[in-house]
Amino acid sequence: MTNLIRKLAWCAAVVVTAAQAAQAQPYIPASGQQVIETLPRRGDPLQQELRRLRAQLQAQPGDLTLASDIARRYIKLARSETDPRYLGYAQAALAPWWALRAPPPQVRLLRATLLQSTHQFTPAIADLKAVLADDPKNPQAWLTLATIQTVQGDYAGATTSCAHVSSLSIELVTVSCIAGVGAATGRAAASEQLLDLTLERSPNAPEELRVWASTTLAEIAQRLGESTLAEQRYRRALTLAPRDSYLLGAYADFLLEQRRPGEVLMLLADQTRIDALLLRRALALQQQGNQRRQLDADIAELTARFEAAMQRGDSVHQREQARFELLLRRDAGRALVLARQNWEVQKEAADARIYLDAALRAGDARAAQPVVAWLAQHHTEDVAAARLIQQLNKGRR
Repeated sequence: MTNLIRKLAWCAAVVVTAAQAAQAQPYIPASGQQVIETLPRRGDPLQQELRRLRAQLQAQPGDLTLASDIARRYIKLARSETDPRYLGYAQAALAPWWALRAPPPQVRLLRATLLQSTHQFTPAIADLKAVLADDPKNPQAWLTLATIQTVQGDYAGATTSCAHVSSLSIELVTVSCIAGVGAATGRAAASEQLLDLTLERSPNAPEELRVWASTTLAEIAQRLGESTLAEQRYRRALTLAPRDSYLLGAYADFLLEQRRPGEVLMLLADQTRIDALLLRRALALQQQGNQRRQLDADIAELTARFEAAMQRGDSVHQREQARFELLLRRDAGRALVLARQNWEVQKEAADARIYLDAALRAGDARAAQPVVAWLAQHHTEDVAAARLIQQLNKGRR
């Protein structure tokens, strides 16, 4: 998810939420006055423009330029509105070319962006490498590739991809890209310092880039145990992007870590259409401990959504599902299975923490060794992960 790219990585866990909800058990509101969802206003100028463009595309379905423009607009709208259905609309706009082995370059790049948002990393990388073979100076392709490589733990590949970005985009993009790798490979303090300085001297950078940089800085500070600084940075990012789903989830996790569930409930009051955010609300309700009926309803809804995903063979939400099983259903064994499967696909800080926590609560320190070894190999700095490893080691004595 550009910041276009980095944000799509952020939203990967929620891309198929609408489809899940459609196949989940029906939800019956408590009363006719209860607001289930707020739909976009038909009078909204952006929605009117998109309807006009879609009508034009329907009349000219082979118009590649128009289709690509619509897809890009919907990808951007999916981020700003935290609504994954717009990503489906983006794919629909590209339907005439979507299944082609070698579609036009602009379609291939958009297809890679959409594929990686659902963790289809192998075909996404294939598309990106094909784009770069034809256009080695395409910054968006390099940045998308760097994002995937970082998520997968291919830090050498990500560093190379970020280096290509350096001569093709502004400094804040390059430094944000490199800082994401450095923060995972024993260079968190240096990465934090460089990115903070670069952000300060980039006041005119696009808003999306400043949100990306601010969020990255907040996460680095949180991992290093600098809670006051982390909160300042999360709040700064939220002033720029109050509806960014990844940012909301990250800040909610920070608040949960600080045992501030009431603030989580206020933060996510109208955001529970997104599975990952509904999960955070349920965890806040559990932490607060005085709204059992609402907590039970959220657990039932999450159960239905995760079961629908499993029936479709969808593994995008394994990290969230592992956390759900571990903390809300208290099934450490099931959580450990899901965390292990998730670790095979992606290796971000949150993936390591849920794996370690599941192994600890399951009383299986040996199961955590792949993660422990990985973090040691890459000199990853994360106070929460270090605390879990310390507890696991105590349990083995």
